[in-house]
Formats: sequence, C-alpha cells, structure tokens
Amino acid sequence: MVTQPQQRKDAVHSPKTFLKTHSVLLTGGNPEEKRLEILNYFHKTFSLYESLFECLNGDAGFYARPNPLRHPLIFYYGHTAVFFMNKLNIAGLAGERIDPRIESLCAIGVDEMSWDDLNEKNYDWPTPAEVKTYRDKVRGVVDRVIRACPVELPIGWDDPLWIVMMGIEHERIHVETSAVLIRELALEYIRPHPVWGAICRESGAAPENELLPVAGGCVVLGKTRDNPLYGWDNEYGRHEEDVEPFRASKHLVSNGEYLAFVEDGGYEARRFWTEEGWAWAAYRQARHPVYWVRAGSEYRYRTMLEVIDMPWNWPVNVNCLEAQAFCNWKAEKTGKPLRLPTEAEWQCLRALIDTDQPYWDKAPGNINLEHFMSACPVDMFSFPGGFCDIIGNAWQWTETPIDAFEGFEVHPAYDDFSVPTFDGKHNLFKGGCWISTGNYAIRDSRYAFRRHFFQNAGLRYVEGKPVGLKPTNIYETDAMVSQYLEFHYGESYFEVPNFPVACAAACIEHMQGRKMERALDIGCAAGRSSFELARAFTHVDAIDFSARLIQAPANMQKTGVQRYMMQEEGEITRLREVRLEDLSLAETAGRVSFMQGDACNLAAKFTDYDLVFAGNLIDRLYDPRKFLGTLHNRIRPGGLLVLTSPYTWLEAFTERSKWLGGFKAASGENQTTLEGLTKILWPHFRLVEAKDVAFVLRETRRKFQHTLAEMTVWERL
Repeated sequence: MVTQPQQRKDAVHSPKTFLKTHSVLLTGGNPEEKRLEILNYFHKTFSLYESLFECLNGDAGFYARPNPLRHPLIFYYGHTAVFFMNKLNIAGLAGERIDPRIESLCAIGVDEMSWDDLNEKNYDWPTPAEVKTYRDKVRGVVDRVIRACPVELPIGWDDPLWIVMMGIEHERIHVETSAVLIRELALEYIRPHPVWGAICRESGAAPENELLPVAGGCVVLGKTRDNPLYGWDNEYGRHEEDVEPFRASKHLVSNGEYLAFVEDGGYEARRFWTEEGWAWAAYRQARHPVYWVRAGSEYRYRTMLEVIDMPWNWPVNVNCLEAQAFCNWKAEKTGKPLRLPTEAEWQCLRALIDTDQPYWDKAPGNINLEHFMSACPVDMFSFPGGFCDIIGNAWQWTETPIDAFEGFEVHPAYDDFSVPTFDGKHNLFKGGCWISTGNYAIRDSRYAFRRHFFQNAGLRYVEGKPVGLKPTNIYETDAMVSQYLEFHYGESYFEVPNFPVACAAACIEHMQGRKMERALDIGCAAGRSSFELARAFTHVDAIDFSARLIQAPANMQKTGVQRYMMQEEGEITRLREVRLEDLSLAETAGRVSFMQGDACNLAAKFTDYDLVFAGNLIDRLYDPRKFLGTLHNRIRPGGLLVLTSPYTWLEAFTERSKWLGGFKAASGENQTTLEGLTKILWPHFRLVEAKDVAFVLRETRRKFQHTLAEMTVWERL
C-alpha cells in the first residue's frame, strides 16, 4: 500500500521561516549568541531538506531510480543525517551510534565515474518511516552537541562547531542535488507542494544575446583561514592569475538560443564535440537537453515537479560536454573565438558585484531560494556592466578542471571531499542557481562535477583566446606509485637517510674533479635521484620502464607539486604533498628529461655521458648482462658508472640463467653478484669503491622494509 511520507509536527511551509536563510558568520557577536544562531541555522536546514521529500506522493518514489547512475532517493533521505553522525563521531563529539544498518546503507554515495558505469546492486533499503525516525534522533543528537559544546570565536578549523557547520553545509549541498534527482523522477511519483511548487510563471520569447566587455587584470583566487564564512578545503590557499580583457555574453544561453544548435543538427555533428563529449552523446543517443520533453513536433520543459510549456527565455540546462559543443557551434556560426569562461575569467565578471551572501538584504539574482522555486527569464535580473544573471538562475560551466590552490590542506574529518575530483575530469561551475543556498551561494565556493553530470547548470560564453590545457595536480592513488613517491620524497625512518638523495650525493662526491655535463639516471622510478643529480649536472636523462612511475616526476616538473595517498592501515589513507621548491629542487628541475625506455634495449642516442646511475635496477632486469654490456659505449672515458642493488634475484623478473650472482658456479663455488659484475665490466671499467647503503621502504604506518643495497662505483677506462 502506498502511504504518504511522514511529516514532522513542527514542519513549516512558509518561505519566510526556512527558505530564505543566510549563512552564519563564524565571527562576531558573543559565543552564546553564535551558538543560538548556529542552532537555528541547523534546524532550518534540516527542515528544509526534509520538506523536499514531501514532494513524493508515497513510498514508491523513494525507491524508484530517477538516474541509473545514482542511488534511489531513500539513500539521500538518510545520507545527510548519517553524515552528521559519522563526522560527529570522528571528531569525538557524539560518542554513540543510532542505527548501524542505516548508517551503513546510507553512508557512501555514487560518483558518476562514467556515463555507462551502471550500478545495478540490490540494497535492502529501510522504509521512509524508519529513515524519518532516524533523522529525528539525529536532529536531537546534533541539537545537544550544539547546546553543550564549548564555543570560541572566531570558529576555526579545529573547533567543534566547525564539524557542525560541515554537516549543515553538506546538507545544503544535497538540498540541490536531491532536487535534481526529483526533477528526473517520473511524474507519477510526484505530488504538488505549496512551497516547492511556487515556480516562476513568466516566460516568453528568448532575448537576443550579445557580447559585452569585461576588464581583465590580476585575479587572486582562494581564501585564508580567517575568512568569516565556512568553506570546503578546496577554497583555501592562493592562486594568482593575469587575465586579459575579454567579452562575455550578456545573458546566460537561453532555451531559445540553444534551440538553434539543436535544429542545426548540433547533436549529430562530430566536429563540434570533444572526444569525450562525442562518446557520451553517441552512448546516450542525445538529441536535445535532458530536461526538454518531446511532445510531438514540439518541446515542453520539465521543472522539478511538473512539465510546462517551453519557457524559451529561461536558461538552458545542459552538462559541460553539451556546453562545450554549443560554444564550438556558435564559434563556427559567428566566426568568433567563443568558448566557456575560465574560473579566473568568471571571477572578473563576479567582481562587478560588491555584495555576497550573507551580506545582502535581498538576493540580487535568482538565488538562495529568495525568488522562485525554478529558473526564470534570463533578462529578469540585471547586474552592473549590462550583464544579467552574473549569479543565480543557473550554474555556469567553466573550462577549468578543479585543482587545489597552493597551500591546500584537507580537513582531517573529511579527507575525501575534494581530493577525488583532482583528476582533470571534473570541471568547475560557478555562480549558483535558483536553489543554491549556504556555501553554494557565496563568491568563493568551488564546486566541480564530471563533465557528463546534470545539475541546474547552463552556460555563458566568452570571446577570448583559446585556453591551453593546464596540468592538473592529480592525487596519485596507485599503491605502487604512491609507495615509490614516499620512498623518494617522504620522511626518513629509523634515522636511515633518504636513499635516492644519499645515492645522488655519493655520485656527485665521486664526480668531483671530473666533468659534470651529462648524466643518465636509468631506472629513475619516481625521479628524486634525477632531480638531485640536476643540482650538479647540466643535463640529466631520466628513464624508467614504467610509464606510470615517470608520470609522477614529470607532472611534478611541470607543476612543482605532487600529491599522493599513503596507506596508514587497511583502507585508511593519509594525503601527502611534496613541492620541488620546498626541497630546493625547483630551479634546476628543468635540466631533467623524463622518458619511458627499456634499459636492456636503449636507443643509440643515449650516449656520451659523464655519469650513468642505475639505482636498484640490475636485479629487476630481464637481461642485466645485455644492459651492462653496452654501457662502455655510453660513458665518456674517465666517467663513472654507479650501481646499487640489494641483489634480490627472483625468477619473476630475471630468468635463473641470466642472474649475475647469487648461485653456485660451474666450479661448485659460490658466485656473488659483485664477482659477476666484475667479469662483465672488465676490461672497460675498474672498480673504484664498493660499500653498503641502507634504505627503508614504508608500506604502512606500522610496516617497513629495512634493506642493505651494495653501491659499486666504476670508472670508465
């Protein structure tokens, strides 16, 4: 039997009571006033979110999947409350669990990894009534935490109320994302609602769009920890960028303006789409925006709760791939270099507005739920410079993949909020939309979604020079690569010096009095020894067989920074960031050329070196004799060959017949690897020194490998 979703007795449906709510400042007033302000903000947010689910006409709507790449709405109904409990417990503020089953089922959402990555798993979902009971209990827990915790002003990153604000702002994110899922739900599951049904009823023909000038200048992005508004980790830090003057469209692209792209066959023309975009369009068989409803030869429009006649002068809602394709089509039609704005360019436009939520008395645009429960005409809200909808109405996609600013840190209570999006596959959108509240509605907010993701997002195009692809400081999550990065750039353990640094220092010491122009670091792995050698050598060729490994130092060379995940225990990881500048390697890093190559089959061009360093390489080669047998042709007379190895010969890497040592010779005597090296390298090299060099390899926070490698130094005769 279909039942109506349970409602709170104190639920209020007046927009004046919980819809228009400004964010809470973390400064000002006295502690007790701030406590009550946050308490009020919490309850309004909690009630606002619950009111969304009153739009469902019964339990069935909670289990229908409006989007095959997302959980059903029952998950999101419980998720925000579970998030509160998880974060309060992590911070030691709750000390209890309410319902382990719900807290397990509703903890982790679905990231749209790919448009064809369908999640068909079956879940034993709780009933809406069970989730409502759970939410009521969580409301009580959070209420008690707010009333009882110590309050110091300003509220900072480490304060208890920061965790509370984290839960509140997380819930406000899901007000918007859950509303989008309801918008995708079949109308049979929807019922009218006195608040959420109050959409804009004005519509008409689309206005003509035009390009207006925007001054460029030096744009400084990022905020400091003393900012009075709550922020997510990616908002903090600093990034400075010079922006040339450009022109931007007066209006957001309307449904009417976008119609020309649809009718001109834009969805069937490969030349307008990126490779990713064309693959998506072909897979989805897209022919028009997802919220356009085909009705015979005409189009209608889906709002959150109903289908209405097409409002041609409202902003079109598209994903980033569609927005990019439209810009390419528009550029071809107009002969102008049109594209999406960058984050910095959008901030130049945003600078025309001298107010921000929560400082305004009335929202200057269709944002913060202060005007309509839908979009509205793109020319309804005017801003300085002649523009409309600089903020609000619909999000504005940018060309900028999200990345961290310099000085980025994760909050220990939520270490995976931003980091998974630093992959070059999540583009920022800016400006907010009609339902954006809280942190969503402030100038410094930075939200990014996968380019095929649907939200209440549209676009504004700009005329400007093409945007080059900037390297993204991707967090390395591959366990093997991360372990090498920690070995090369991490801390020293048990008072054992950093191995690549120690090896490079030994090489440079032995090279004193010799020419130091060209060096080859073969088997360079994560590249620390290469960068260290570049302090003394004019040029260093750094080669490794693994493309995965050398991507990390190559990225570091371009960006100056590399981030990676260190395993702590089990599935728990810790984030680490290393910077060439902090290691005093930035000035000479450009002397290194990273490339993939096979040590046993190197091209003839790799020659004329003063030093060849092969760190912990020979016992991992499929034919070490072949590698060593060519080195005299690659090193100048008087130059050095430096080898290190723990001599861990394994048939998984090297056939038994090709081991250089670690076996009994035909004479019955033991042959060490050093003896084998001497036989191969003589008469082209003489041994200068052989010594042990220790190293420690960190696997987890409590597991390490302590190993002795032998370093042998050979002079080319």
